[in-house]
Amino acid sequence: MQKLTRADLYSLEQYAEQRPDMRAQVMAHKKNRKVHIGPVATVYFEDRMTMQYQIQEMLRVERIFEAGGIEEELGAYNPLIPDGNNWKATFMIEEPDVDKRPALLASLIGIEDRVWVRVDGNEQVFAFADEDMDRDTEEKTSAVHFLRFELSEKMVTDLKQGAALGAGIEHPHYGYEVEPVAGPVRESLLADLD
Repeated sequence: MQKLTRADLYSLEQYAEQRPDMRAQVMAHKKNRKVHIGPVATVYFEDRMTMQYQIQEMLRVERIFEAGGIEEELGAYNPLIPDGNNWKATFMIEEPDVDKRPALLASLIGIEDRVWVRVDGNEQVFAFADEDMDRDTEEKTSAVHFLRFELSEKMVTDLKQGAALGAGIEHPHYGYEVEPVAGPVRESLLADLD
C-alpha cells in the first residue's frame, strides 16, 4: 500500500471544507476495520485512508502548515500503513470504569505481545508490538499499543481463496478469541494485501 506524501494532503483551508465529508467517509470505513476481542480489547486495523485522516486531524488541531511539521507527521503515521503482506493496527484496552482501569492495566502487562490473527488452516501470527517504543512499565501496560501482523505468502493466498480469519488474545489474565472475524472486516482487510 502506497505511503502518503505531502501531495496527498489537503491544506488547512482545503481540509476545513472537506472535513465533514471526509470524516463521514472514514467513520463508515472504520466500522469494517475493527475487531472487539473480549469485553475491553479492540484491534483497529489501519490503512492509508485512516492514516490520511489521522494526519489531517493532527495538522488541523496543531495548526501545522509548514513543510517540516507536515513531514514530521508523515514520518510518524506512515509506518502504520500496511506494506502489502501485513496488517498494522492500533490495539486499545478500553475499560470505561476509571476506578477499575489501573488494576486492569497492571494485570495485563505484556498483553500486546499476545494478540494474534489466524488464517484458517495456518498457525497463529502473534503481533510485533510497539516497535517505535516500549509502552509498558514494570507496574502496568499502556491502554494503547501499535501492532504489526506479518503474513506468509500462503496465508495471503489462502485468504484470497476464501479462508476464514480469526483473532484473539492469549494472556494469563485475558484470553478471548473471535473466530471467524465478521465477513465485512475480513473483506476490508483483504484490500491491504498485495
